Amino acid sequence: MIKLFDKISDKEKNKLINYLEGLYYTFKKNDNISKILKDHIIGIIIKGNAKIIHTDYNGDKLIIEELYEDDIFGSNLSYLYNKEYDMIANEETTVLVFDYDLVINTNLNQEYFNTFLKNIMIILNDKIRRRNDRLQIISKKTIRDKLLEYFDIESQAHGSSIIYLTFSFSELADFLAIDRSAMHRELKNLKEEGIIDIKGKKIILLYRHSFAI
Repeated sequence: MIKLFDKISDKEKNKLINYLEGLYYTFKKNDNISKILKDHIIGIIIKGNAKIIHTDYNGDKLIIEELYEDDIFGSNLSYLYNKEYDMIANEETTVLVFDYDLVINTNLNQEYFNTFLKNIMIILNDKIRRRNDRLQIISKKTIRDKLLEYFDIESQAHGSSIIYLTFSFSELADFLAIDRSAMHRELKNLKEEGIIDIKGKKIILLYRHSFAI
């Protein structure tokens, strides 16, 4: 996966951050990163990871998106323009934020700035792909089909029949928009039927033999 500052030297990176008035923030686990976000802000996760959570009128929470190192986020990029959505740190997380208006309206005529813009576009395209993947998953009608679709997408993305969950099973249920108890029952059924094996957060897809374990 491409990173925001790929093909940009450290010296050029520092110039770019200064020019775009970049600011670093560090958050502890479970801190709400949304509090620093204003209109026209674009940010990148430098270290750690976070999640976008939607809280409905009943107080029920749903994980909308997982964000990892080098992921881009913003008020208009990550649903965060809506007060029902929050960006929460999963662990100690450092982010770098820029003023989006400075990014798109700058007259900085440097090759490294053009590289920076190209990297942003590539990362945004990847973000759109991942959102489309999730829509594909949650469009499935049964819990089994949602789980298997999720496993297939992760397996193909990593070229392996082993999947390592980056979040808890409860959060997986939230991400897939399914009942937690029902999901655990279906995982048990899939294991008993020899379709998958589960060892902690490691899931082995026994039905996929085309990828090496």
